[in-house]
Amino acid sequence: MKQKHRPFCFSVKGHVKMLRLALTVTSMTFFIISQAPEPYIVITGFEVTIIFFFILLYMLRLDRLINCIFWPLLDIINSLVTAVFMIIVSVLALIPETTTFTVLGGVFGLLAVVCCIADGALIYRKLLFNPSGPYQKKAVHDEI
Repeated sequence: MKQKHRPFCFSVKGHVKMLRLALTVTSMTFFIISQAPEPYIVITGFEVTIIFFFILLYMLRLDRLINCIFWPLLDIINSLVTAVFMIIVSVLALIPETTTFTVLGGVFGLLAVVCCIADGALIYRKLLFNPSGPYQKKAVHDEI
């Protein structure tokens, strides 16, 4: 029985990752507009770049082509590290009396953290409950 291929853009994981990208870009934009401290802008910009490259990796199916790297584990680690950094940046942006745009950047950063956790949980669930047994070299975002 051959599995039906579902494109990354139309999978749940694809939607969560693109929402995560949109929220992080929005947070970075608000930090830039409010002229927030440079680390806020740099960290969110770095996260935007990494998320964009993961989306590109899955859309071009490079995770299947470059099979010497265990991409799901790398993606889970990225989601957790991103969540920690974005929590720190967002809380620091919300604590002092700052401009409205800095507060909005912090709020959107916290929403991005929720998406990071959901993204990591989706990948982990896929690896944990894979009915075909141990991890097979197939795209994480493919669904039956």
